[in-house]
Amino acid sequence: MSAALDLQPAFRALSDPTRRDILRRLSAREMTLAEVTAQCDMTRAAVKKHLVVLQQGNLIHMRRAGRETLSSLNPDALKPVVDWLSYFEAFWDTHLTNLHDVLSNSEENQ
Repeated sequence: MSAALDLQPAFRALSDPTRRDILRRLSAREMTLAEVTAQCDMTRAAVKKHLVVLQQGNLIHMRRAGRETLSSLNPDALKPVVDWLSYFEAFWDTHLTNLHDVLSNSEENQ
């Protein structure tokens, strides 16, 4: 299985702005479903669906604590995503540097 296929659930989870906001909130502390719901403008069921997608992407951990389920950020799961994206950062750095060089040479030759 290729690395790109392994990242598909994480990218799917990150594709939604609500899920990215939930991840940001969970980066500060572990939260219950009720705590996440209180900070979002949506129903408990909708928040639960978002948490399930985040869990499927391995971006959060969910654990039982008595009658509650606590969700927390899984920061280790973000590293492969960042590594994949960093390739494109290097790509653009190289291409923009090349463009700068071409433009600089063009100005010098005028």
